Amino acid sequence: MSFRNIAQIAGSAMTAQSLRLNTVASNLANAQTASGTETETYRARKPVFASIYERSGEQVAGARVQVLDVVESTEPLRQAYEPDNPLANEDGMVFYPNVNSVAEMTDMMAASRAFESSVEVLGRVKSMQQSLLRLGEN
Repeated sequence: MSFRNIAQIAGSAMTAQSLRLNTVASNLANAQTASGTETETYRARKPVFASIYERSGEQVAGARVQVLDVVESTEPLRQAYEPDNPLANEDGMVFYPNVNSVAEMTDMMAASRAFESSVEVLGRVKSMQQSLLRLGEN
């Protein structure tokens, strides 16, 4: 596999992890947003990734990570009986997003580590390329 292919894989992975970090940040920012109806309530979002392989005959010639979509979670919303809340419906219920802050923080740490791993891969590719250039000078 060429350095170019390795860099393409790492770069696409970094792009995917950046999107993952942005969706986590959006989820956390909206975690406590109240609403008077279920339809208006923020729902947690999750990115969907795919590995795309480029083949040359029988061998894999390259690969990349592609973001297929960002989907809303199907987990149920949190409901609270808060009749004094100005957003409460006629039954006194207020709806809160289906965001699990602990799971989101865990996802953020995993995405951050995956991003850092891709940065490390790119750093090593650069180092190997420079070493090859120095070998050519001798």
